[in-house]
Amino acid sequence: MPLELQLKTLPNKPGVYQFFDEKQKILYVGKAKNLKKRVSSYFAKEHFGKTKVLVSKIKSIKTTIVDTEYDALLLENNLIKEYQPRYNIRLKDDKTYPWVCIKKEPFPRIFLTRKLIHDGSEYYGPYASVLIARTLLELIKSIYPLRTCNLDLKEEKIENHKFTVCLEYHIHNCLAPCIGYQTLDDYQESIREIREIIKGNISEPVSSLRKKMLDHSEKLEYEKAQSIKEKLELLEKYQVKSTVISPSISNVDVFGITSDESAAYVNYFKIVKGRIIRSYTTEIKKQLDESEEEILEKTIVDIREKFKSFSKEIYIPFPIDLEIPEIKLSVPKIGDKKKILDLSERNAKEYRIEKLKQVKITDPERHSNRIMAEMKNLLHLPKEPRLIEGFDNSNIQGAHPVSACVVFRNGKPSKSEYRIFNVKTVEGPNDFATMEEVVYRRYRRQLEEGNELPQLILIDGGKGQLSSAYKSLELLGLAGKIPIIGIAKRLEELYFPHDAVPLYLDKTSETLKVLQKVRDEAHRYGITRHRNKRSKQTFTTELDTVPGIGKKTIQLLLSHFKSVRLIKQASPEEIEKLIGKKRAEILQEYFKTQK
Repeated sequence: MPLELQLKTLPNKPGVYQFFDEKQKILYVGKAKNLKKRVSSYFAKEHFGKTKVLVSKIKSIKTTIVDTEYDALLLENNLIKEYQPRYNIRLKDDKTYPWVCIKKEPFPRIFLTRKLIHDGSEYYGPYASVLIARTLLELIKSIYPLRTCNLDLKEEKIENHKFTVCLEYHIHNCLAPCIGYQTLDDYQESIREIREIIKGNISEPVSSLRKKMLDHSEKLEYEKAQSIKEKLELLEKYQVKSTVISPSISNVDVFGITSDESAAYVNYFKIVKGRIIRSYTTEIKKQLDESEEEILEKTIVDIREKFKSFSKEIYIPFPIDLEIPEIKLSVPKIGDKKKILDLSERNAKEYRIEKLKQVKITDPERHSNRIMAEMKNLLHLPKEPRLIEGFDNSNIQGAHPVSACVVFRNGKPSKSEYRIFNVKTVEGPNDFATMEEVVYRRYRRQLEEGNELPQLILIDGGKGQLSSAYKSLELLGLAGKIPIIGIAKRLEELYFPHDAVPLYLDKTSETLKVLQKVRDEAHRYGITRHRNKRSKQTFTTELDTVPGIGKKTIQLLLSHFKSVRLIKQASPEEIEKLIGKKRAEILQEYFKTQK
């Protein structure tokens, strides 16, 4: 069926759509409240980047109608995992994560596994770290003696004495249910308490153990009472390790998110009885500039399914267009609920910083590309600022004025391209006029020589310096062709031409850090060259103290003889020939007096 005809016949119902290329390879899977409106929007407006490429490849469409948008989200999630379409964000499956298994057996074993077998056994997890899962298992085994063998402990086999005790019994790791030393009811009671510990409900096992401890104490069985006391201490230590939020917050899922141009980072907390019993953070690569709302919708479904969560309430940082049957979605604004949401978002941000540091080391080109894309977006630039030039003026009360121009390529300084300008037309401390002069001189020369122009000019200063620099660009016909912004030092606000309201970036933004680095480097370079110039012009010699000998005469003598020592050694005729008889006599008289 032709694509145009398919678009006309799409249903106005919720469902899932799949895009295919000419070889019937799946390109993209999406969900929609209204299939006709959503799918038609791909072809009704102009797109850019990957979305534009995707639309150009679509040759056919397949749709699946469902009852609700949540059903559509679940189906979309499963299809993405099954087919891994090129233009979808990557939703990881559960294969690499460990689970705690309580095996379906008369005397259940408890162990770690990465395979889920549908045989009626209970699986808890998955755990983001195998270390966390092993630590939990070690705690359980230190409190409850459980069997580790794989014997078939059927009742008739135990009664017929088919088994003999092993070393585990003798070292007190097992109570030997294989020969009837431990009853099934007693073993199952331990399993019930273990289930509560795994779920994060510590209070019930603690209460049960405390009761047993008191019973043994009353019967004067002090060794057994002491053993249970040690187990209680282990449980209490385990309880202390979990972060306490608020007893009023129970059985809640919390999702925090942060993102940049290439990926989103989502943190998940599972809270039971005021304690965080699980924390998991994941990175999700963007494929089509997906919004945080879109990513969060998909991730909530994916993570809840991954961790088999049945919490009836979910805390999220902003409203999303998602309805889950019998589940309440809340956006906390104040109090303990807001604090736990903020904590989740901080975890997502820390995870992002950690990932970016790793990328910076292992893949610097990718790191640079991501920063350039972020700068283009945040500063509303037409192109990525691969070439940035920054300007800063240096003078002391108008004396020895210089202006520095530094060059950054791909976010890094290109020191061989730095330039210093000695101010020619400005007298006195006039920062605005100085900026106007040097910007004009820089880009007039670049145009005359046919050199590469920057994708961004950064001016150290506020609206005044920016306006002066912009005037020079107007005179050269470059206004509007080269983006130019000013950065003020006080609050690091960014100014744009013809916009009185500055832009404030997050202080941790890498875009702001690059701009600060350009500004600081221009200041450092300008100050260094200004000091050098000032030092040269304030250089004094013994000749400056000779009455009747001026600066021009001194410069002439030093230029010819190179030093005061050589001037003293020169003959009167040589000096007279250079500066005249009268000044030569004054100089000779001075040298005689000094001797």
